[in-house]
Amino acid sequence: MVVAFVLINTTPDRTAALAQELADVPAVSEVYSTAGDFDLVAIVRVRQHDELADVVTGEIAKLTGIVHTHTLVAFRSYSRTDVDTLWSIGTEG
Repeated sequence: MVVAFVLINTTPDRTAALAQELADVPAVSEVYSTAGDFDLVAIVRVRQHDELADVVTGEIAKLTGIVHTHTLVAFRSYSRTDVDTLWSIGTEG
């Protein structure tokens, strides 16, 4: 599982609407409005790195009102919750 944090600058009139539009993108698991240098942060979870490029440049960056994105790719997760287990439920075939 590839996890990325997409930091997003928006036009002020589109921030709230974009948060919902981003949440509707299948690979986006969460969206947060934030204070500071970025307006929104989208958590993206995909199976392969190639999919990440498709989601960020092909879906997220094309939404109306997005001015700039900056993507951080996670190397490792440190959590009390086993995120990989949560995401693998129902994928055994």
